[in-house]
Parts: sequence; structure tokens; C-alpha cells
Amino acid sequence: MEMTFKSILDTPKSHIIIAGPCAAESEEQVLKTARDLAALGNVDLFRAGIWKPRTRPNSFEGVGIIGLPWLKKVKEETGLKTTTEVAKRDHVFEALKYGIDVLWLGARTTVNPFSVQEVADALQGVDIPVMIKNPINTDLSLWIGAIERVYKAGITRVAAIHRGFSVHGDNKYRNTPRWQIPIELKRLFPDLQIICDNSHICGRRDTLLEVAQNAMDLDFDGIMTETHPDPDNAWSDAKQQITPLQFGDLYNSLQFRKRTTDDAAYKDSIDHLRHEIDEIDEELLNLLGRRMNLAQEIGRFKKMNNIAILQSSRWNEILEKSVKKGSAVGLSAEFVESVLKSIHEESIGHQERIMRQG
Repeated sequence: MEMTFKSILDTPKSHIIIAGPCAAESEEQVLKTARDLAALGNVDLFRAGIWKPRTRPNSFEGVGIIGLPWLKKVKEETGLKTTTEVAKRDHVFEALKYGIDVLWLGARTTVNPFSVQEVADALQGVDIPVMIKNPINTDLSLWIGAIERVYKAGITRVAAIHRGFSVHGDNKYRNTPRWQIPIELKRLFPDLQIICDNSHICGRRDTLLEVAQNAMDLDFDGIMTETHPDPDNAWSDAKQQITPLQFGDLYNSLQFRKRTTDDAAYKDSIDHLRHEIDEIDEELLNLLGRRMNLAQEIGRFKKMNNIAILQSSRWNEILEKSVKKGSAVGLSAEFVESVLKSIHEESIGHQERIMRQG
């Protein structure tokens, strides 16, 4: 499906800055956060969760519609535009009643096409920006599907929010970034704005700047960071929230990268280096082609001698030897293993086809 997207902001801006509490807890808490953020002068959207889909029913699930007038007051007092999460048709209708400027779909909604379609149906005929978080699991097609459903409802001001993915055993992040997935999304849809939710990726305060900077280095279009006047006593996600003052420090520490430059010396140097890379890539593809031809020859010998395709001891030997050689030339073990596993999978496929031939 061909899609053309517009910016979720009315005015052109190189980066979209979104901040506010994980959840609206009280009118005082919401307004205090908004006033402090507005004073910074760099926030474009004030975020606050009104409805909070939680893993367990005894967790705080948001104040509900009583919080919407608080967001309306934020806009009236500070001039900040507001955004909140919607997961059902009724959420959309209530948010629109109170003039919410931007809606977003959370990860638990994106993962369910029925829920996304319900929201999309409620948006028919409405001109409002919508941000869509990636699903909890590492499924790019599911993320794209949610974007398509909203787009088909007539919404062209769409942005994606990268909030990381749930992966068992990752101790550094609450939700591992898997940066290659939003990078691939950007490749497929170059005009789709992608915003980094560093709070949900990190799950803790000490790595928020690191992840936000990584997003800026990858040419993301903005950040969404949770802020609270008293983070330690927040009713939800306390460990990942920071004060508006701390958010100001984070913002001021960020280096916003340029997409390009007119500097002639830079252009000459980058063109030369890219030409070298293109030549190496072509050589790599030729070498891979030769390798697959050899794999096919091996497959024929195995078939003639009734030998199984998978030779585990040989595969382990290749992996161990290659990881050591890769380390010697500055390649990580994870990268070498990933590349070799893809090559091995392709080789197995070639040999399987040989085995099936009459």
C-alpha cells in the first residue's frame, strides 16, 4: 500500500519534543508538570496517559475521562498542545470532545488488529495527527499494518513511536531497542516521522540520554520522555521518569545532527568513501555467489552418498573460528554470528533443493 505522510506538527520543525507524565494522577500534578515544561521553551507536545492498559488488573489503570479537563486546562494555561493514548472507540470520542491535539496508540493496542481497526473506524472523517507505537513483539509487519489501518481512515498526519521490544533476558533495557526495525520502517516510508520513546526503552533514568542521543544519531525525528514533579512517588513507571528540570538538562545535552551539508570537502570525501564501499559490497556479493555454488556442489556429494545436510560439528567449527578471526579485525561476535547464520541458512536452503531434485 502506497502511503504519503505529513508532519504531525502544523509548523515545520526539525525535531519533535514530547514530554509529560506517564499518567495523569491529579490536576495539580498535571498542571505543575506542564507549567515547568512550558518554561523550558522547547516542548512541542505535552503527553499524559488518561487510560493506562496494564499487565495486571490491580495496577493503576489511569484516572479515565476525569483527567481530560486537566489536559484542556494545560492547553489553555500554557499553550502546549496535548496528546494522550487511546485504545478504544469511546476513548477517541472523549479525547476529541476535550480538544486533545494528537492521539497515540500504545504497544498493547498496536499488537491487536481488531483494536487498531476500532480506533481507525472512530477516526473516519476526523483530521487529527496520530502516533503509533511499535507492537510489543518484534513484528515490523504488525507495526506497518497498524499504520496502514489508520492511514486508510483518512489520517495522513501519522508518526511512528519506537518504544523498544520485549525480549527475554535483556538486563540493560526494559524494552530492547532493536534499532534495525525502525531503520527498516524508515527505509520503507522515508517521509514517516519516527519518534523515540526513550523512557520505555530504558525503564530507568540513567540511560535516558544515551538512548535519546542514539536516536538523534540515527536521524530520528524526535523524542518522547516521561516527566513528573516527584518521579520517585509516581503512581506508574516511577523508575523511568525524571523531573522537568532534569528533562531540560537532557535536552540541552543532546546533539541534534544535520541530515546533510553543502560543504564541498565533506561531499568529496563522503562520495569517495561510499564509492569504495560500493566496490566492496559488489565483491562481497560475488564471493557469496561463489560460496553458494560450492554449497550446492557439497549438496550433490551428500545426496550421492546419502549424507545428512546438517553437519553440526562442522558448523560449530566454522562459527568458533570465524568469531575469533572477526574479533581480530574489529568485528563483534554478535555481528559475525548473525552474518554467518544467515549465510548458513541460505546454504542449507540450496542443499535442500538439491536433495529434492529427482
